[in-house]
Amino acid sequence: MRGTPLLIQSRFRPIPVWTLAACATLAFSGCKSKQQTVVPPEVTEVKPVPEWVRQRPVSSVYYIGIGQCSKSRADFQATAKQNALNDLASEISVTVQGNSLLYTLDRSGAFNEEFLSTVRTRTDERVEGYEAVDGYDGPQDYWTYYRLDKAVYAKVVAERAQKAIGLALDLHGRAQNSLSQGDLRSAFNTELRALDAIKERWGENDLVELDGKNTPLANALFGSLQEMASGVRFNAQPAQVVLDLDHGFRRDLDIAATYTKGGHALAQLPLLFSFPKNPVEAATARITDARGHASVTVSGVDLRAKPMEVVVRLDLEALKGEGFDAAMIKPILASLTVPEMHVPIDPVLPKVFVSGTERSMAKPLTDGPCTLALKEELANMGFRATDRKSDAELLLELTANAAPAGESNGFHTATLDLELVARDRNGAVLYQGGRQGIKGIQLTDEKAGTDAFKKATGAVRTDLFPAMITAVIQH
Repeated sequence: MRGTPLLIQSRFRPIPVWTLAACATLAFSGCKSKQQTVVPPEVTEVKPVPEWVRQRPVSSVYYIGIGQCSKSRADFQATAKQNALNDLASEISVTVQGNSLLYTLDRSGAFNEEFLSTVRTRTDERVEGYEAVDGYDGPQDYWTYYRLDKAVYAKVVAERAQKAIGLALDLHGRAQNSLSQGDLRSAFNTELRALDAIKERWGENDLVELDGKNTPLANALFGSLQEMASGVRFNAQPAQVVLDLDHGFRRDLDIAATYTKGGHALAQLPLLFSFPKNPVEAATARITDARGHASVTVSGVDLRAKPMEVVVRLDLEALKGEGFDAAMIKPILASLTVPEMHVPIDPVLPKVFVSGTERSMAKPLTDGPCTLALKEELANMGFRATDRKSDAELLLELTANAAPAGESNGFHTATLDLELVARDRNGAVLYQGGRQGIKGIQLTDEKAGTDAFKKATGAVRTDLFPAMITAVIQH
């Protein structure tokens, strides 16, 4: 009928034609949505390399610093910045002016180079007032560009210099005040701190007014240190250290330290005492007391040493105190003239009486080889021999006896017992030692005994005699 929708015949409810059309439309649009969407390729913008990367800038107004670092590092930006600042600092020149302290002390260049290196390092650490100009993020490396206004930096340096000079002058005044009171230790330390305060100016000629005169400050401070060190005077009691057996080869040495200007006794002054010892020992450190005195016991002296003396010197390392840069201060101390005193040692060796009893195969030996070796060693060291036992201060008794110890396969063996005893004039034993069972092997007993005595003679020279000497001079 007209005006009635067309119906599709079905076993189910009839479906209008417009409903089928709508379904077809939806199905078609669903198929279209499953098709892949084509995205156009993204265009990467390549940043041009800046001119300052291609060619280092040159400026009369700024110090320039260019830093570079591989982007493979996690901290590439911070590293590039540090490299730029180091590069910037390297443009700041450090020179040594004529008549400056450095020029005066070291014309060979060794100290200068060490100083310049140290100052450059400090310049790297103390650069301030810089500004970032640009950066470049390259394909593999990161670059950064910094600069520092030269006029601004010069102003900062001048302000630092004035501050350092003011501090140095203040410390110098304190040092001179301590010196006038006889306190050399405080004076030296304070004067050294004054010089240390302007260490970055040692290559400059900073003129200041001292005692009414325009004087290079660093040179004046160094001259004051030299005057302090060289003004120390030593007086020794006794003037000669006499060592003898009656006193056990020991003697106390007393040193009085005074200052030339005013004659003040120098209290709390560090000294070093050194003399030849056996075994070798480091110098002995002492500090003077309130009277300016310090003492040391001279003992255990190596009687073969040359020269035979006690050397007393000012201990600059201890005098300077702590808190200084070793690389800067060590050359300063090495340039100072250090006072020394040489006190002679006079070892008075005792008169010695030697008795020897030596037998080989039960036969006495008239001139025993071990006794002869002992006498030779005594003579070489300077001992005075005597044939009268009553005149002797040192009595030495040596015994050696070689006896047969058997035969094997045609070879005879002998064993030798060796002993050395040292006594003082009162009979007190100072040393007793020996060797047992020294073997000699030869074709007969007599030759085996001779072989054993050869070995025993060596033992006297290398073992028994040195041990006896050590015991006698250290008893």
